[in-house]
Amino acid sequence: MKTRAVRLYGEKDLRLEEFELPTLKDGEILIKIVSDSVCMSTYKTAMQGAKHLRVPNDVDKNPIIIGHEFCAEIVEVTKKWQKDYTVGEKVIMPPVLSYLGGYETVGYSFGEIGGVSTYSIVYEHVIENGYLMKLNSDAFFKGSLIEPASCVLRGYKANYHLNGDVATTNIKEGGKTLILAGCGPMGLVAIDCALHGKIKPSLLVVTDVDSDRLNRAKELYSAEQAKKDGIKLVFINSSSANELLDLTNGTGYDDVFVYAPISHLVELGDLVLAFDGCLNFFAGPLDKNFSAKVNFYNVHYWQHHFAGSSGSTPEDFKDIVDLIGENKINPAVMVTHVGGIDCAISTTLNVPNLKGGKKLIYTHVEMPLTAISDFNKLGETDARYKTLDELVKKNNGLWCAEAEKYLLENF
Repeated sequence: MKTRAVRLYGEKDLRLEEFELPTLKDGEILIKIVSDSVCMSTYKTAMQGAKHLRVPNDVDKNPIIIGHEFCAEIVEVTKKWQKDYTVGEKVIMPPVLSYLGGYETVGYSFGEIGGVSTYSIVYEHVIENGYLMKLNSDAFFKGSLIEPASCVLRGYKANYHLNGDVATTNIKEGGKTLILAGCGPMGLVAIDCALHGKIKPSLLVVTDVDSDRLNRAKELYSAEQAKKDGIKLVFINSSSANELLDLTNGTGYDDVFVYAPISHLVELGDLVLAFDGCLNFFAGPLDKNFSAKVNFYNVHYWQHHFAGSSGSTPEDFKDIVDLIGENKINPAVMVTHVGGIDCAISTTLNVPNLKGGKKLIYTHVEMPLTAISDFNKLGETDARYKTLDELVKKNNGLWCAEAEKYLLENF
């Protein structure tokens, strides 16, 4: 079986190549990757090459396939798994295979499996440990967004508070939550999880310096609807500690999430923490020496806590699948661009410079990276884009199952 894939050979060295996959062994499963969501973590991997913690040192000789936010369809099942898996089933995977005892990770470490490929092999030990998960969904893109959404949920679970003699995890029920730089794709999911997750705050404040992103978030999440659900939702373009504190009547925030690796944002979050407040640094910096000032007087006397997390667990995957299945959160809010495998390299290497939210790559499609907002204009000369525009407009301007189906059939 031949596959086309984007492979990493070193720093900024990505190549779209066709090559032969090894013969499938009993205990392995062959999957057809349909969609992969481009992650900022993949950009960092491409920039660092073998210097990255999860990339093998010999990647220049044994390249790895990039991409870990994928959704696929089962193509071939070997004898061992024929009672458990069926050809045609949609499947997803958490990328971090922690049971291996090291840093081996799908999209960073392996030569036969990765999200930016047409076909991949799922190894026997991956399946044995329950990491190949079935997805009951009307669209592949929803599966591609489960991984980033589950990372957000993992971040929430990482927060902790001291309640007398008992430490509780997650955000404080009925508390005050602040999301700094929170209108990017991951921030939007964080807003969704706060508004519709199992544990909800009474006040949710979201900041961003990008007015376009802030306005889009306001359109997606209604303060009026949040109020009906018992949550005061505030969007604000401010980095003033006094302004943010005023929104809490001076008491501060129980939970603060920092969604950009900027020192002054970490320090701002520290300034506005309440007693027993927890600051979660949800932003992976490229700089290994990234740091910020912390008030340790408040750590001692005000019981300030600091948390962070990277990646997610299979349990987080299941929780997000449930939330999406119950229509409590909508991962489509993250998506602003779609494209084919031919634009995967340029998209990956330019993630920080590309405005908007998540970029979806459809690996069996040839198509330049295209903003959903540009469908209307492109539709003036290409009837296919006109149809895509009509389909997303029926869905409040969001990418949807109908648009995906049309794309896969016509591009």
